[in-house]
Amino acid sequence: MKINFLIRFSTKFGQNLSITGNIPALGLNKLENALPMSYLNENYWQATIELKSGGQESIQYRYIFQTETGENILEGEQERILFLDKNSKIITVIDTWVYAGSYELVFHTSPYQKIFFKEFKGLSKETSGEYTHLFKVKAPLLSENECVCLLGSSQSFGNWQTERPVLLERKDKWWQVGLDFSSDQTPVSYKYGIFNIKDKKFVRWEDGGNRILNLNHPADQPVVLHDGFVRLPANTWKGAGVAIPVFSLRSQNSGGIGEFSDLKLLADWAADTGLKLIQVLPVNDTTATFTPKDSYPYSAISAFALNPVYINLQQVAGNQYAAALKAYANQLQNLNSLSEVDYEAVIELKLKVLRELFDIQTNDFTKEKEYQMFFEDNKHWLQPYAAFCVFRDQFGTSEFQKWKHSGTFNKNEVEKLSTKSSEYSNKIDFWFFVQYHLHLQLKDAVAYAHSKGIAIKGDIPIGIYRYGCDAWTAPELYNMEWQAGAPPDDFAVKGQNWGFPTYNWHRMQEDGFKWWHQRFHQMSNYFDAFRIDHILGFFRIWSIPIHAVEGILGRFVPVLPIHVSEFSNRGIDFNYNRFFKPFINQNVLKQIFGDKADYVAKEFLEQQSDGSFALKDDFNTQQKVESYFAGKEKSEYNRQLREGLFDLISNVLLFEQEGSNGQEFHFRISIMDTPSYMYLDDHVKYHIYELYVDYFYQRQDEFWKQEALRKLPALKEATNMLICGEDLGMVPHSVPEVMKDLGILSLEIQRMPKNPRTEFFHPKDAPYLSVVTPSTHDMSTIRGWWEESPEKTQRFFNIILGEHGQAPLKCEPWINRKIVLQHLNSPAMWSIFQLQDLLSNNETLLRPNPHEERINNPADPNHYWNYRMHLTLEQLLKEKEFNHDLRSYLENCGRASNKTNEVENRITA
Repeated sequence: MKINFLIRFSTKFGQNLSITGNIPALGLNKLENALPMSYLNENYWQATIELKSGGQESIQYRYIFQTETGENILEGEQERILFLDKNSKIITVIDTWVYAGSYELVFHTSPYQKIFFKEFKGLSKETSGEYTHLFKVKAPLLSENECVCLLGSSQSFGNWQTERPVLLERKDKWWQVGLDFSSDQTPVSYKYGIFNIKDKKFVRWEDGGNRILNLNHPADQPVVLHDGFVRLPANTWKGAGVAIPVFSLRSQNSGGIGEFSDLKLLADWAADTGLKLIQVLPVNDTTATFTPKDSYPYSAISAFALNPVYINLQQVAGNQYAAALKAYANQLQNLNSLSEVDYEAVIELKLKVLRELFDIQTNDFTKEKEYQMFFEDNKHWLQPYAAFCVFRDQFGTSEFQKWKHSGTFNKNEVEKLSTKSSEYSNKIDFWFFVQYHLHLQLKDAVAYAHSKGIAIKGDIPIGIYRYGCDAWTAPELYNMEWQAGAPPDDFAVKGQNWGFPTYNWHRMQEDGFKWWHQRFHQMSNYFDAFRIDHILGFFRIWSIPIHAVEGILGRFVPVLPIHVSEFSNRGIDFNYNRFFKPFINQNVLKQIFGDKADYVAKEFLEQQSDGSFALKDDFNTQQKVESYFAGKEKSEYNRQLREGLFDLISNVLLFEQEGSNGQEFHFRISIMDTPSYMYLDDHVKYHIYELYVDYFYQRQDEFWKQEALRKLPALKEATNMLICGEDLGMVPHSVPEVMKDLGILSLEIQRMPKNPRTEFFHPKDAPYLSVVTPSTHDMSTIRGWWEESPEKTQRFFNIILGEHGQAPLKCEPWINRKIVLQHLNSPAMWSIFQLQDLLSNNETLLRPNPHEERINNPADPNHYWNYRMHLTLEQLLKEKEFNHDLRSYLENCGRASNKTNEVENRITA
């Protein structure tokens, strides 16, 4: 059998196309082995393969576009399947290239296919009868009772008569129909349209000009046409969601912290108000120290295990073991009455009770078929995680480098620990038991939310915990000598140091990003969509050396360095010590330390022959200074000394590239704010600044783009969840382009405009493929922000809200409501709000002190993540007037879901 592939695609000189697919002739889905195509004419490329008869029943394939620079771009269509007719000697396929950033592809992701769009139940019979051409097309945004139809210039097409169009049948995600053109000899023109089968009425034509079909194939050589998407408006669907960490939920039955079971009540409320999505922060296990530090949800000891703190003990006990909880009823009630989460007390009590429940239930759970399936699907991470927890508890630390044994992971050893003959067997099984019940409870909550028409959106942290199970089991996947963070911004003037090791992307790519595939598979058990925390890290990550404490000492990795010759090319006499080492003279000391300058010079510095100073070896890194003051009294005096020494250490212009022998360098960020820069002469200042701007804002962009294209397309291919990127901060120019081309939704925040020439972003200017929100968990709420800077809120009040006169000192509910409505009226696909911001629409429901509602402060590395709702979910469900008002806002803005979970009319004639 011979198969002729034709694809409609217009190219320029130097560009090429190829085909990849699941058969040897198409390279077995390996891009490097894809079949090259040949240029046919300005509209088509072609390729031909021959297959042995009686073999393959179908072929799944897709096209690859290669730019003139050699960049490979996969098309967006992943479901192009050709069923082979054994009676045909030749099959011709005519395809349409599908742009990976097409809006329509978003509607084929999990939340839309599983939850929002009701499956069409009209025409579902198989295409039958004789035909010469099989037409296949997609149309995700149809209303109930609507189907795709065909009209055209021949008798087979109905001669353009809208009263008698050719109706297509729905098969999987394709609409298709087979037509016989054996009696037609000339090219025919046609268009798709929409027909309502209930009303028997033609609804509308697709947009654009006519499609043309040349009938130059013999009748015994069937033609399959994949026509892409019906050309209909694809930016009309809009949804709204609520964002809240699981730990912040409060119900009458939760145990001092939000639990997975509380998501059911939240889903009830979301469905009642018309919201379509619940967004949560990471829910992975963070129990490393059993202190408030474990409240940080982005510091998980496992990228796969769920956090035991979210378990509902009553559900674990069930009716059979409910009596075991009676002794703890008062403790649970007291914890649940607290205004904030007491993380330490909650996790301590829950693990204690879980161990008792495990002991009295013995190993009955292991006999359950669902557990056995869970174990087999997850044992690649579950066994190492359980062993890690056992060793953590045995040695009193998660820092595996300090364990007396097993500090280096051994897979065979871990598997032996899980056998019944092992002395650790019972302790290992306990963690299997906990994770199994967490899995059941989260799956149950998600299934309930789906039944209410609500999608669940998760969060993928950009890093892994340095002392966690992932680093223990596969340290080669991470750069352990570096710390991830963020460069300085208005929220953290010295940058952020998250402490995570950075990803070793080269190593991850060697096995096709297996770890990421496993991670996405695990997430897809529970989530329909996810937010990529700090998507900029896939372009380049702010990397801080292990000896630094503050983010200011970081640099982007990877990055193209400055060569030493670039200084001399600009007439700069390169002085290694002056540029590379901290610049310290008497004036700098006075400037930083004031009357403590002499003491600092004596205790921490050494005077050089030229009168300048250098840090003593015991204090020449921030980590050494941090260790020194850790043993000192916690006083304001010592704090000022410590931070002043940090400033001295960071008072440099350049960092040397490792292994370059003094030939390559990186600029320290914000050098213009350093005393070192201030003391340069004007000529050197000018040319150093030129190099600085080139380094950060010009030479890297294409390099960073290619870096992202090595990772993001492969990762996006690994999942059908809807992907949203948190693209905030110092954004390279290529980021919006790459995200758009991949169909990844951006994040747009009103007070963090991406245009440096504007003070505020207006939601009306949001792109369709985006999420708009007035605040995130890393920010103050709307009301909290309003009180931070009266000058700024005054400008916001007049310019963005369009109000005249003096802005109120506090953000009154009518102002908060107006901001919420601005976001609901945005053209963005999604508007998502922190629950606190929605409650602030109502005078009686808002929390009196808005500053108690902030979830996290990124400038504080020791922030306690313990915010809780100030009312219960049961109370919220009873607030009929508030819920009715919110639903009316959503309906008026076209964002409300239907209580019956039916698809709204999204296409108008």
